[in-house]
Amino acid sequence: MKEIIIEQNDADQRLDKFLTKSFPNLPKALMYKYIRKKRIKLNGKRVEASARLSVGDCLSLYINDEFFQKKEASYDFLKAAKNLKEFIIYEDENIILLNKKQGLLSHPDEGEYIDTLIGRIKRYLYEKGEYDPSDELSFAPALANRIDRNTSGIVIAAKNAESLRILNQKIKDREIQKYYLCIVIGKMPKKCDELTAYLYKDEEKNKVYVFDEPRENAKTIRTRYTVIDECAGFSLLEINLLTGRTHQIRAHLSFLGHPLLGDGKYGKNSINRSFKLNKQCLCSYKISFAFKTDAGVLSYLDGKSFEITDVWFKKDFKSFVTHG
Repeated sequence: MKEIIIEQNDADQRLDKFLTKSFPNLPKALMYKYIRKKRIKLNGKRVEASARLSVGDCLSLYINDEFFQKKEASYDFLKAAKNLKEFIIYEDENIILLNKKQGLLSHPDEGEYIDTLIGRIKRYLYEKGEYDPSDELSFAPALANRIDRNTSGIVIAAKNAESLRILNQKIKDREIQKYYLCIVIGKMPKKCDELTAYLYKDEEKNKVYVFDEPRENAKTIRTRYTVIDECAGFSLLEINLLTGRTHQIRAHLSFLGHPLLGDGKYGKNSINRSFKLNKQCLCSYKISFAFKTDAGVLSYLDGKSFEITDVWFKKDFKSFVTHG
């Protein structure tokens, strides 16, 4: 029998999710059987798999020792690149704001598993002594938002579970505002507008399609833009995403006839080639915290904004679009 006292980083999650992460050697079917047979109890009582854990709860596991055994520590994130400090915009005991560079994945995919932004974050915190997987049952530092590989800009990482839960909820409730800069082809019809459309994602092609009327399995998207500057048939825009769908900015603006300069998937490759661009002119350049409800340990962030001031295509916008 093994007893586990639930601590802050493991609280407020479902029992089955906690067990799956904490004991990967325990087959899921057997885990659910043990819960039904009361071989896994919470505070000495029978418990449902969906029960949420709280700080101080006592979890009793009457299961074989083989399921508690951990593999010898070998952390893939230690193979990730070390140069994270140059990415950091802001850091405190709960969060890190980072300027992700174009070309770097936020999370692993089938083509790159090791050297990702989250891998670099884990290595950075491990070497600082702020994170050690051997001390955690189920939590690992995580990103609260992500941006495409070929988009640069601000990403928020949480150092603890409580901060991650708060960030996820605040993003869902639109209490964290994200602003983007981009260059689009053509002149926008208005200086400022809020646009609504419907987006369908094709998972197999990893591509989205936008429609001006509702379609089956298509989700509503809302995009607000403001024209900052215009020159030579191009427009520099600030975008405020009112919904956060896959490729929303790129696909929505392309649907309107104003694709992003440098976008190889939704843009105009003939123009991209003339500028010798293999990356899109898109940056998540500003983030603002505007809490309407209690933010717990992150309350001190309310009213604060963080901004990238040296966006590569903004500083000399007119020179950039006239000379390439």
